[in-house]
Amino acid sequence: MSPVRCSPEELRTLFLFEELDEDQLSWVAEAARVESAGPGPVYQEGMPAAQLYVLLDGELVLTRRVGEDEVELVRTSRRGVYAGAVHAYLGDRVPQRYANSMWASARSSFLVLDAADFAAMVSRWFPMGVHLLEGLLFGLESTREAVGQRERLMALGTLSAGLTHELNNPAVSALRSAEALREVTAELEGTMSRTLSAATPEEIARLTALRDEGHRRARSASPLRPMDVVDREDALADWLDAHGVEGSWELAAAFVQADVDVDWLESTAAAASDLDGALRWFAAAFSAAKLLEEIQDSARRISTLVDAAKQYSQIDRAPFQDADVRQLLDSTLVMFQHRIDRRIDVVRDYAPDLPPVPCCPAELNQVWTNLIDNALDAMGGHGTLTVGARREGDAVLVEVGDTGPGVPEGIRERIFEPFFSTKPVGQGTGLGLDISWRIVVQKHRGGLRLAGGPGDTRFQVRLPGRPGGARPAAAPQQRPRPPAGA
Repeated sequence: MSPVRCSPEELRTLFLFEELDEDQLSWVAEAARVESAGPGPVYQEGMPAAQLYVLLDGELVLTRRVGEDEVELVRTSRRGVYAGAVHAYLGDRVPQRYANSMWASARSSFLVLDAADFAAMVSRWFPMGVHLLEGLLFGLESTREAVGQRERLMALGTLSAGLTHELNNPAVSALRSAEALREVTAELEGTMSRTLSAATPEEIARLTALRDEGHRRARSASPLRPMDVVDREDALADWLDAHGVEGSWELAAAFVQADVDVDWLESTAAAASDLDGALRWFAAAFSAAKLLEEIQDSARRISTLVDAAKQYSQIDRAPFQDADVRQLLDSTLVMFQHRIDRRIDVVRDYAPDLPPVPCCPAELNQVWTNLIDNALDAMGGHGTLTVGARREGDAVLVEVGDTGPGVPEGIRERIFEPFFSTKPVGQGTGLGLDISWRIVVQKHRGGLRLAGGPGDTRFQVRLPGRPGGARPAAAPQQRPRPPAGA
């Protein structure tokens, strides 16, 4: 049976062909055919892109697979819209496969043009247009890649500067404490030697017990309020002055740090034949222990930061692995500590039953970086940052929320567009959310969407888990970049 054709006159009513001349319309009329389809699938995502489809009547729906869900991109009954092999004229320079699936929601008719014919037609009739489109498509992709790399480097530079600052503080503290410890150790050796050399074995035992009691008190002491510190120092200094001990204020400060009181001083006076020497020995011992504790805390802080940096960067780890998103989120928050001051409250809301997710952890950390950075910018230095994760069947839903003013209704549909930014010029590339979308949706087959409003803005990232369990249906989400022509 001969294929059904469109007449040149009918082709001219379609906006795709309305500017063609008579010879060109005749060529299309001869090369194309009319086909009916539906209700049901017309072509499937990932199949070789063999035809260009132009809607004549009916309704088409374009969808894309996101994880286990089929997400609707476009639904239209506008006559003349087209989809399918729209990039056939680029040949093997791009993958010639359908980027989405097309369905006919009702019985529909299409003008169908084979990809090879469409490519020849465009290349022959519009050579300058082909060059312009090539430059636009490849130039946009090149620009996106270059700016995307810049975006990643900017984020890394910001986090590296913050990490350097965070590492410098405990390093300087440890160095300062080590220098002070050198002086205190010399004092400790001298006073201990002088005090114990003239003491009896019984006196040495009593003094050692008192020293050990001071160390135990220091380890179990609760932090004091500044006014309580002043009151205790006054009381101890008065006692020391009354017993003729010189340098009472320096000694009192060391004894307050050890959480000892006047009763302990009375016990020392009763046990020591050389009260001044014993007190100076104890003060030096308590100060040395305090300085060692500060060095230990600083080293632990540095170790924690280095571990967080390794977790964030995924150094020495497989690029694709099962990961605990809580660890990834926590390591990213550590990298942001330089930006989270006392006016920002951080709420971690992690469910205890989260399954590991198969992922590229380093790339997901880039997503958390973009979302947390945007949230902090939105709040302007004060508010509540909420980072949560909960289980949805075999999947994990991660939310990054803030109490900022929210995303205006008029631009909510554009926030995932490449190069779209609400930040001032020079402060944003407009690719943070675009990169995040690509990582979550395209690479991990997950979902990324904006939820909430002013005072409760949340970006939700849904990551599929391992196969084997029933997965809940995801809420439909509109793909922010609809395919060309539809």
